[in-house]
Amino acid sequence: MAQGKSELGDIGAFLAVARAGGFREAARASNTSSSALSDAVRRLEAELGVRLLNRTTRSVVPTEAGRGLMERLGPAFGEITSALEHVKGFRDRPAGTLKLNVPVSAARLVLPEIVPSFLAAYPDIRLEIFTDESFVDIVAAGCDAGIRYDERLEQDMIAVPIGPRIQRFACGASPAYLAARGRPNHPRDLLSHACIRSRFAGRAVMAWEFEQGDEAVRIDPPGPLVVQAGGGSELGILAAVAGTGIIALFEDWLNPYFESGVLEPVLKPWWPSFSGPFLYYPGRRLVPAPLRAFIDFVKAMPAQP
Repeated sequence: MAQGKSELGDIGAFLAVARAGGFREAARASNTSSSALSDAVRRLEAELGVRLLNRTTRSVVPTEAGRGLMERLGPAFGEITSALEHVKGFRDRPAGTLKLNVPVSAARLVLPEIVPSFLAAYPDIRLEIFTDESFVDIVAAGCDAGIRYDERLEQDMIAVPIGPRIQRFACGASPAYLAARGRPNHPRDLLSHACIRSRFAGRAVMAWEFEQGDEAVRIDPPGPLVVQAGGGSELGILAAVAGTGIIALFEDWLNPYFESGVLEPVLKPWWPSFSGPFLYYPGRRLVPAPLRAFIDFVKAMPAQP
């Protein structure tokens, strides 16, 4: 087959039509004409000497040979597209869309310190943030990168520290609740208190963990309210402010409520620390220009305490 632009174009046309299930659908998606796509597919079939698509007035379906070609060429063609995007990244002003999959905690506690200044530095980049508490396949979800904590990162991912490197879980309750129920002095005292708990979708209610010196305590306290981690956390805080019970959450999330006095710290010497989040992305692909710009921007930021 002749090497050159027409070959890549014909392959791309075949993949577009096969995936869209028709010439008109593919033409609309690729902003080209049905006739141009039809000519490209015919050229490719003539070069290969094999029919790749079965065409009827109602549908366009890949033949067995066409399906095999899709399976082999799809990933390779994706790499070619990524390579071209990588080359575009050498422009002075990277442009395009960057899609990030992050937990609600990162959207609330990490990204506000980064996003405004990043978008000001790169006005041609459009940033899309998807909040999701589950550890999704970011490639299958159509995202370029994600933010998660190290214990949940796949080994084939590249991880870059982002945001504070050490965080803590804190406990808090309203002054009225503590006046009525007393102040716990040890984590086990929580077993006789009303606790506002959280859980990830499809998982058990999360246990509470505490540490002080060499002592570590893990308890499963009772409580009148369970909220979904992330999305329901604000409801849990408001319930704690109203005196419903004691809540455990990221210290940075509860700090404004501590500072205003509507919540008081509980068991502060026992608050456990954990390592901060990471920006992660697939290590087997060329990095798109908008993601590369974001990575470099995050690396250049001063470390957060």
